[in-house]
Amino acid sequence: MPPLEVCPDAMASGHGSSPVPRPGSGGVSDGVYCKDRGASSTRHYRPVRSLPDVCPKEPAGEARGSLCESPSVVAEHDRWTVYSSKVNLPAALNDPRLAKRESDFFTKTWGLDFAETEVMPSFYLPNITREHFGPYLQETAQRERIHERCKAICPNKDDVDSVSSNTTNHDKSRADLEQVPKIFMKPDFALDEPTTFNAVLPWSHFNSAGGKSSRDMTSSRLLQEKLSHYLDVVEVSIARQISLRSEAFFHAMSSQHELQDRLRNTQRAVAVLRQRTATMDRVMCQGQLRAVRTVLTRNNCVKLHGKLKLMAAVHQTQPTVQLLLSTSEFVGALELIYTTKEVLQQELQGIHSFRHLGSQLCELEKLIDKMMVEDFSMYARSDLNRSMRDEPHIMEKERLESLVFGLLRQRKLDFLDIYNNEMILAAKALVTQCVVDCVSQIEDIDTEVVTKLPDQMRLMMFHQWFDLLKNVFENFLLFLQRIKSTLSVIRNVVLMILDTNQKSRVLAEQQPSSSGSSEPQDHQSTSASSGCPLLQQGEAELAYLTHEGLFISDAISDAQQQQVVASAAAATQDQSSTPGSRVQQQGGRGGEACGSDSASGTTESSSSSFQTVGGAGIASGEDMMPSELELGRVANNIQELLCTASDVSHDRCVKVLVARAKDGSLERLSSSEFVCLCQAVEAFIRDTEELCCRRSMSLRGALQSQANRFVHRFHEERKTKLSLLLDNERWKQAEVPAEFQDLVNSIADGRITLPERKLPGPEDRKPSEHLLVDGQKYAVIGTVLLLIRMFLEYCQCVNDIPSITTDMLTRLADLLKHFNSRTCQLVLGAGALQVVGLKTITTRNLALASRCLQLVVHYIPIIRAHFETKLQPKQYSVLRHFDHITKDYNDHIAEISAKLVAIMDSLFEKVLSKYEVKAPMPSACFRNVCKQMAKMHEALYELLPEEQTQMLFLRINASYKMHLKRQLARLGVVNNGGPQHGLVGADVAFYTENVQALRTLEKLDLNMAEIWEQKR
Repeated sequence: MPPLEVCPDAMASGHGSSPVPRPGSGGVSDGVYCKDRGASSTRHYRPVRSLPDVCPKEPAGEARGSLCESPSVVAEHDRWTVYSSKVNLPAALNDPRLAKRESDFFTKTWGLDFAETEVMPSFYLPNITREHFGPYLQETAQRERIHERCKAICPNKDDVDSVSSNTTNHDKSRADLEQVPKIFMKPDFALDEPTTFNAVLPWSHFNSAGGKSSRDMTSSRLLQEKLSHYLDVVEVSIARQISLRSEAFFHAMSSQHELQDRLRNTQRAVAVLRQRTATMDRVMCQGQLRAVRTVLTRNNCVKLHGKLKLMAAVHQTQPTVQLLLSTSEFVGALELIYTTKEVLQQELQGIHSFRHLGSQLCELEKLIDKMMVEDFSMYARSDLNRSMRDEPHIMEKERLESLVFGLLRQRKLDFLDIYNNEMILAAKALVTQCVVDCVSQIEDIDTEVVTKLPDQMRLMMFHQWFDLLKNVFENFLLFLQRIKSTLSVIRNVVLMILDTNQKSRVLAEQQPSSSGSSEPQDHQSTSASSGCPLLQQGEAELAYLTHEGLFISDAISDAQQQQVVASAAAATQDQSSTPGSRVQQQGGRGGEACGSDSASGTTESSSSSFQTVGGAGIASGEDMMPSELELGRVANNIQELLCTASDVSHDRCVKVLVARAKDGSLERLSSSEFVCLCQAVEAFIRDTEELCCRRSMSLRGALQSQANRFVHRFHEERKTKLSLLLDNERWKQAEVPAEFQDLVNSIADGRITLPERKLPGPEDRKPSEHLLVDGQKYAVIGTVLLLIRMFLEYCQCVNDIPSITTDMLTRLADLLKHFNSRTCQLVLGAGALQVVGLKTITTRNLALASRCLQLVVHYIPIIRAHFETKLQPKQYSVLRHFDHITKDYNDHIAEISAKLVAIMDSLFEKVLSKYEVKAPMPSACFRNVCKQMAKMHEALYELLPEEQTQMLFLRINASYKMHLKRQLARLGVVNNGGPQHGLVGADVAFYTENVQALRTLEKLDLNMAEIWEQKR
């Protein structure tokens, strides 16, 4: 097959055009293949689409000459050239190197403002829908169906010929290719493999013995012809394929040559550009970059120097901490440790020489914790156990504040428990010391024989023990004042920390907003002061020459250096004006402690390096501080601790009371002694409550218990005394001493208290026969006078000990009931006959008993009103006891009156039963009655008041009239004016005259006419 040659004009065809063949007959001339573009070729072959030209056309004229010129990067580009063009949009969007199409192509090229928006439909074009084509489709539907049916039955002739020709050629080439063995068509066909070589050239035909034969020659010739045939088939098929695609092939070849030419021109332009760029780099960039590298190197050296100074300062941490611990400055040591740990974690992290310093600082911190706890315990012990006299309440206030601040910083919130334990031990020691001091002044107590403190207290006299108790109370008040002062210092430290945390939190909340608003202003002021405009990042990547020959990058660098120098000067001035922190001072002292000039110099230089880290150290210290909730709990626990101190003091005082009362000595106290004891205890309780603002019930409860025992003993003594007085009472009127009259007068004046006893003197008044109460005379017995004094003693106890009011009221009610019942037994029940040995109970005894009961009834409302003032409103129910007692006394008085009437009634019945109406007149019976009436009046006149005497004789007269009327009815004497009637009238007149002749009975209406009235 002859080789194919391509027309040179076809190679040089323009962009987008098909190869143009040279004119010739048959399409082949002089061995050069030219594509025939006749009508037949266009009929049987579809036109092949040309490949797109990726390179622009060569410009003509001046534009063509500009292609050879190299681009100038520095020159101004006012004129558009071919080099200003960009890659076309389809090529950029269909980049085969990307896995998928970029979604942000337009926005990253033209900015975020470029976004896909919907194109608004035109207002001038109607909205065309399928309904608009409905009539047309209906009209053409029938014709379209007929056309499709005809097209299917009678196909196009050209199409049939083309399809049949293509099908015939394809089938023929396919049949020819099928003759070629499949092994030649495999992609991995290689003759260097033995299996493939043996399959293509079977050696079995050439390996016959005896050399070459005619058969072998024939076989090899046939094999060669077969392979040649296979080659011809393949070449013919390739030629056919090339003939079918010749137009596209020649177009690609021409485009390839043109592309190579342009690539060579581009390569030359790029070489020139690189050469100029290298020159620009050498002239314009390398010097500036060297300056930048020098600045970076200098900055790195400055940072290294700062790190070294910081390392020198950190190296002096442990000696400085030891120096601070030697002076008990725990807070300063902790601040230094926290600052150093912060520096190690942030600034010096990863330095090999400090790899163990962090663990050493942690161990040192734990040691400081133990030292602070022990120091606080020693402080509390020494403060609470020192002398209570002539010393200030607070000892070493600065030391206490430092310890509390350090413990709170370390979150050792249980230091109050330590103080509580020391406080309990100190309270025990205080009581012991007071007892020892008191016992040492008493010679009667042998401490070698009696070793226990409670036994020693029981051996004391009451006044000695009472002085001891008052001394204990006084020392405990000083003890509580000292504790309150100490706890107030602790509370002030807690509140100060709480206030500081709140202020720092407020500042931290305000900093973000203030920094956000101040940064733009600072930035603008900096740019204005530098004298150069602000440049966006990415601009000035290349240093362009200005008209003065300087570089803009140099100007920017100079301005930045000026800003750095100004800021450094301002920072230096602020640091010099600001006093050094406590950590820096401690660092300086640590350097002096080293004893060498180099060490001190290192410490002084390192203290300045701590300037930037001190803030972080303080911040970390604040982070270690307890939260506001925990600080609030500590403040509440401080108040609770003060209340606990009050409770502990009361408990120790209760021990003193119980130790004294173990043998019942407090119960045997006199009322005045017990009142003094109660007043002292109540005063101590009030003072502690005012000091601690809390009620403590232990001491009050112990006092109430002792008061109950005292009340019981007090009541039993007086009840027994009253019983003995009544059992020995002979029920005769007693003289009233002047002191009892004064006592009654003081009660009348509203003073329900016992008056002070006066010493006997020559001016003392003589006793009187009656007790004058509110203008009335009371004839009383001596027991009633003592009873009045007794219930005044009860009222006095209530005044002195208000807590025993209800108990004392019930006991007083019991005493009054006992007096009433015992009086009834002795007088009405005639118990005095056996107990005292009276011969009889006379009317005078009865009247005297009644008058004593009336005196007690007179004082019951006064006593009730006095107790009501001492009771709470919810306790008023106990006052009903006085109502019951008043009723019982009035009933008893009525019974005595009835008894007096009964005595005369029995006399009248006995005497009048023997009455006879006969002369002489007055009869003996009436003379006897008048005599007994006179005796009765004589016995009662001096005892009972006039009104009660008249009422009593009216009742006696009524009894007399009843018995006389009954006797007259029995005798048959009627009011008929007869002789018997006259005799009876004379006796009655004698009776009336004698009765009305008695004192206070002159105006008594006897109404003797009732004896003649008949029953209806």
